[in-house]
Formats: sequence, structure tokens, C-alpha cells
Amino acid sequence: MEHSAEKIYVLLKRHWGFTEFRPVQEQIIRSVMEGRDTLALMPTGGGKSLTYQVPGLAQEGLCIVVTPLIALMKDQVDRLRARHISAVAIHSGLSPRAIDIALDNCVYGDVKFLYVAPERLATEAFRLRVQRMNVSLLAVDEAHCISQWGYDFRPSYLRIAELREKLPGVPVLALTASATKLVAEDIMHHLRFGQPHILRSSFARPNLSYSVRHTDDKNGQLLRLVRNVPGTGIVYVRTREGTEQVADMLRQEGVTAAAYHGGMGHAERS
Repeated sequence: MEHSAEKIYVLLKRHWGFTEFRPVQEQIIRSVMEGRDTLALMPTGGGKSLTYQVPGLAQEGLCIVVTPLIALMKDQVDRLRARHISAVAIHSGLSPRAIDIALDNCVYGDVKFLYVAPERLATEAFRLRVQRMNVSLLAVDEAHCISQWGYDFRPSYLRIAELREKLPGVPVLALTASATKLVAEDIMHHLRFGQPHILRSSFARPNLSYSVRHTDDKNGQLLRLVRNVPGTGIVYVRTREGTEQVADMLRQEGVTAAAYHGGMGHAERS
């Protein structure tokens, strides 16, 4: 274990330029390298990706990362490749031929990270090849999506348990930024944890402040904020239609604004 501990620090320095891990990151990394199924609760921006990327590099074989967000996949793959780490992603934006080539590279090549959307797990192309891959770790990002009590339940996440049957002995690292006790238990149940195991990092964000304003004029309030707070802002709304409406309103008021949502085509989103 001493050799492993030394190796993860060497990798951290070599590829990311850091000499120390953030709180709980090293605990999570050690846990999965010991073969333990682990549920990690970490805030957005808390360094979740390192908790599977470092052990993925430290061990022989391939790390499969299940994530529902194509934009995240592309961003992560680009970042890894910039660090000279072999990574691929398969998603609906690729042609069948490109997907076949990517999967074959995971079987026969030196790919270290395969990013895949949960919907892809049930496809014949994936199922035929995954058993021939040398998989060291299965990471499940946005793991709350597997829980019917989570805020973004996606039925396709339930297929991950079937994937575990094809990968006996491969530990699972489930990652999410938020989970109630009920959701956490549900995640571990649906991912068939050998035993419950949760690691949490602090969600305190001293660099952020929060304010709640009650108003009957949301657009007017938003415009006052936009015109008085310097810099760029992000406005979250509940629906795709809402993003378009808010962006249109801002543009009509002379504010540069664009809408972004899951219903847009790949080229437009890019």
C-alpha cells in the first residue's frame, strides 16, 4: 500500500501539478484502490473527477465512467488528452462507425478512460465488447440519477447493475454532489454495493454568498442585478422554454444573452 500511496502522489504532481489532495479525495482514492464499493458525496467543483482519474491511472486497465452529460464527457476527454492521457467518449453525437472504433480501441488499445452515457450500456455494440475490456474501476457520476427519490431520476441508470454482472470483482465509485440519507441508501442498493460505504467532504463554500429575494417581478429583479453586478452571469430556469424566454427578454433589453439546454442540436450546443 505504501507503493500505491507514493504512486498516486507522483501521478497527481505529474499530470495535474498538485502536491496535495483536497480533503477526502485521498480517502476515496485509497478506498477504490483497495477494491471497495464507495459512495462519495462531494460538492460541485470539489474535485470529483480526480477521485477516479488518479486510481484509473495508478492501476492496470481501463476506467469506465458513466455520466449523463455529453458536454461533461467532451470536456473531460479534452482535458485528459491535453495531459497526454488516452481517453474516449461514446455518445449520440458520434456515428456508429466512430463508436465501433472507440470501443475496439478500449479492447485492443491503450485507452485508460472510457466515458459513456447510461443509455449506451444496453446497446449490443457495448455489451459485446465490455466483457473483453480489462476494466479496473467503474465510476458513476451524477449517481443520484439512479434513485427514484433523486432530483433527476433516469431509468437507464438502473442498467448499471447489469453491467456489474459482466465485470465481477470490479469496484464501483458512485459520485454525486447531493444525496439525502434515503437517496444514498437507494444508490448503494441499486448499484449492488458489497457493503454500505459513504465518504463525505465538506460542502462549506466560504467564497460564495447567498441571498433570497421575494418579488412579483422576476424579470425586473433580474435586470437590476444584471445592470448592477459586474461580470458574466448564469440564469437557471426550470424548463427549456424558459431558457429561451429569459434570453429573449434580456436581448430585448440590450443585454447580450444566449440560451442553452438539452433540446438543442449538437452543433448549436457546441
